[in-house]
Amino acid sequence: MILQRNRLKRLYLSSLVVLCGQAAAAAGPLPDGALDLDDYRGQVVLVHFWASWSAPCRRSFPWLAAMHDRYAGQGLVIVAVNEDDAATAARAFLEEFPVSFTRIRDANGELFDAWDIVAMPSSYVIDRGGQVVARYLGFKPAQVAELEATVRGALAGKPERAGAYTSR
Repeated sequence: MILQRNRLKRLYLSSLVVLCGQAAAAAGPLPDGALDLDDYRGQVVLVHFWASWSAPCRRSFPWLAAMHDRYAGQGLVIVAVNEDDAATAARAFLEEFPVSFTRIRDANGELFDAWDIVAMPSSYVIDRGGQVVARYLGFKPAQVAELEATVRGALAGKPERAGAYTSR
């Protein structure tokens, strides 16, 4: 767990391209970039790795949009990181599933490698202090309540830390 946190911190600090905090319109460009979570210190961040070809990703986006609408005013930031080889596939997906949270494209796969993504989608909940408190692999209706409870706990300053770093 400590090694993972240190690895993620190195990624944050070594990012050369800083992600802007505001999302572009859904049909607009999907910027290539790196992710600097220090920009979001003091907020709860849900980093969601996704691909247009993934059926579970298609199910996750409406839920993410609802989460963003429900909790953005309380300090939740959602950053969706796309791994599609073709930017056109990601843009077509976002036209079908328009969202107002931040999206970036990981054109070189550097973020996917650094975060050791093994399932699509993969979501990380990061507390206000910048610590990863949970990792969710895939997107299943059975885990939605737990993921939302983890986000609510992090927003309240009491993140679930059952295992501190969970894989589900």
